[in-house]
Amino acid sequence: MFKTLINYCLLIPILLIMTPKSIAQAEILDKETTEKKLLKQRHIKFDDIPNIISNRNLELKSLEKLVQASSFDLSSKISQRYPKLNLNASGFPQYLYSESFNNNSNDTKTSQYQINPSLNLRWDIIDPTRKLEIISFKNRYEIARNNYKIKKQDLIQEAKSRYHKYQKSIQDEKNAQIAVELSKTSLQDANAKLEVGIGTKFEVLEANSQLERDIQLLKEKTIAKEINLISLKEIFNIDPEEDFTIDEKQKLIGFWFHPLEKILKSGLNNSYSLKNLTLQDSIKRNQAQNFKNANLPIIYISNSLSSSFSKGSALTGQIDPDRTSSTYSNKISLNLTWNFFNAGQNNNSFKAKQAEAESEKLKFLNLQNIIKTNINRAYLNLLKNKDKLISTKQEIIASKEALRLARLRYDVGVSTLKDVLIRQKELTLSQSKNIDAIYNYNINLDKLERLTFLLKDKECNSDINTNEDFKDSICDY
Repeated sequence: MFKTLINYCLLIPILLIMTPKSIAQAEILDKETTEKKLLKQRHIKFDDIPNIISNRNLELKSLEKLVQASSFDLSSKISQRYPKLNLNASGFPQYLYSESFNNNSNDTKTSQYQINPSLNLRWDIIDPTRKLEIISFKNRYEIARNNYKIKKQDLIQEAKSRYHKYQKSIQDEKNAQIAVELSKTSLQDANAKLEVGIGTKFEVLEANSQLERDIQLLKEKTIAKEINLISLKEIFNIDPEEDFTIDEKQKLIGFWFHPLEKILKSGLNNSYSLKNLTLQDSIKRNQAQNFKNANLPIIYISNSLSSSFSKGSALTGQIDPDRTSSTYSNKISLNLTWNFFNAGQNNNSFKAKQAEAESEKLKFLNLQNIIKTNINRAYLNLLKNKDKLISTKQEIIASKEALRLARLRYDVGVSTLKDVLIRQKELTLSQSKNIDAIYNYNINLDKLERLTFLLKDKECNSDINTNEDFKDSICDY
C-alpha cells in the first residue's frame, strides 16, 4: 500500500510536467507506430481499401490541408463584418534635443522625451461588395471540400483497380504455372513414347518448345505481378520493403441490379464535379455583381483617440527636466467614400465575369454528357463481362474435358501430341479469359459505384436475375 502511494506521488509531477501538446504528440506517435506494425503484418482485405486511402495516402492529405486553408480564408473574409482597431505610436518613446540662436532675442533650447500614441477604430457599416465576397469565399470553401471528396473517391477507385489487377496477376501466374506443369507432363509422355519406339523425335521437340514458351510466359506473369504489387504499395503509401498479403482468389465483389434510368439520375444528381461547376457559376456572377456594386458608396464609422505625453522643456532658455505635459483628443465621425466614376472599367469587368459565368454553364452541360456516356459505357461493359463470366466458365469445363480425352487418345495411340498441345493451349486461354472477365466485371462494378454513388448488392438476388437457367447465371458464381 505504501509503495503504491509512492508510485502515485511520483506519477503526478510527471503528468504535470507534460503539457497537453506533448501528451497529444505522444498519442500520435503511438498511433503511427501501431499502424506501421499493423501494416507490416496485416492481411489487407478489399473492404480495407477506403480506410487505408483515407489515413495514409499523401495526395489526399495534401488536399486536406487545402481545405483547411480555404476554411481560414473564409473566416478571414467574414471578419470584415466587424470593426477594426489600430494602435499607432510615433516614437515609442522619442527624444528631441535642439538649440535655437536668435540675434534679437534670447537663445532657446529643447530637451524632451515624447510619446504620441493614437487609437483608431473603423467600422464599415455599409459595404456593397462585402456580402457577395463572403458568399464567394463560402462557395470556394465548398469547392475545396468537394475537390477533396472527388480525389478521395478517385483514389479509392484507383486503389481498388490496382488491388484487382494485383489479384489478377496472381491468378495469371498460377495459370501460367499450370500450363508449365501440363507441358512438363506432355514432354514426359513424348520422351516415354520415344524410348519405347512408338513416338517421334519431332513430338519431343514440339513438346519441349511448348514448355519453353510456357516457362517464358510464367516469367512474364511473375514480373507483371511484382510490378502490380509495387503499384499497389505506392497508392497505399507503404514502404516497398514492407510485406502484406491479400485475398489471392478472385471472386465477384458484388452484383448490380439497379436499372439504367435510376443510375443515370443518381449520377447526375450527386456528382461533386457538377456541383463545383454550379458553385463556380455562382462565384462568377457574384464577382460580376460586385463590379457594379463597386460604384456604390461605402459608409463607415470612425473613431480616433490620440494623445501626447512629454517630459522636459521646449523652446525655453533654461531646461527643466522635470516638467511634464500631456494632451489628448477624441474624434468620432460618420464617413462616406464613393468611387462613382472610373471611365467604364467596372462595367467592362462586369461583362467579362458574366461571360465567364456563361462559360461555366456550358461546361456544366458538357460534363453532364460526359458523365452519362461514362455511366452507359460502364453499365454496358458490366453486362458484357457478366455474359463472359458464364461463357468462359463453361469453356473451361469443356476445355478440361477435351484435354482429358485428347490425352487418353494420345496414350492409346489414336491421336498425336499436337492435338494434346492444342487442347492444352485452349485450356490455358479459356482460364485466362475467365480471369480477365472477373477482373473486368469487378472494375466496371467499381466504376458504376463511383459514377452513380449507389451501392452494389453483396448477395445475388435470384428473383431479379433474368436468366431462366439459374445454374448458368451470374448468381452461381
